Amino acid sequence: MAARTTKQSSIPSVWARPQRESDQPALSRATIVREAITMLDAEGVEALSMRKLATRLNAGAASLYRHVATKDELMELAVDEVAAEIHVPPADSPDWRAAVAEAAHSFRTTALRHPWLSSVLGQAGLAYLGPNLMSYSERLAALFTAAGFQDPNGAIDAVLSYVIGMSTTEGAWLITVARSGETEADFIARLLPAARQAVADHEHLARGYTGVETAAADPVALRDGKFAAALDIVLDGLALRLNATGPERP
Repeated sequence: MAARTTKQSSIPSVWARPQRESDQPALSRATIVREAITMLDAEGVEALSMRKLATRLNAGAASLYRHVATKDELMELAVDEVAAEIHVPPADSPDWRAAVAEAAHSFRTTALRHPWLSSVLGQAGLAYLGPNLMSYSERLAALFTAAGFQDPNGAIDAVLSYVIGMSTTEGAWLITVARSGETEADFIARLLPAARQAVADHEHLARGYTGVETAAADPVALRDGKFAAALDIVLDGLALRLNATGPERP
């Protein structure tokens, strides 16, 4: 009896298969990804489709599929492309805490420039295998290692969990504001009566809401301040962990 063979399924990631040659010299993976990012920034994830993207590129959908097999692969590529915009200070920075804060703020700035980014990071398959995200992770690991953290991955997870969580919430808020057609300050002013009513029966929330109303005249400064204040708490925890364990010895 002949041995039965099974066909191994391919790994569902753009980073796990070779890039194909195009039959249209003007159409490249880079061109496709750049146009996809433009669409994502302007219209969001829901509006992006391979067919619409092909139309914008004056190409057939089949031509796109020679470079990108699925929309999921396209999202992996888009995530990795914008990750190149995130700055991480060098590992030999004199103040690790200031350097990590700078990297966190750069991530947030990039995520708000591309509001779809944070919401798809957990859905973009194996996006972390992309060259830009790999480089970003390597630079963060080098920074924490130089600071003396015995577990740089744990420190990275703590910072990124905070930054991605905050950026996702903030990005969703800004998308809601944009859809209203109003400025952020005007939208908040119109929302305040409903917000006051929502917190009225919640003592601790109502107490903290007073400052929000006062600062709502400058919503950008309010959001910046909230992000920085909570980031300080995360960094305080990391500093305590570093002081408790001591720097790693060679």
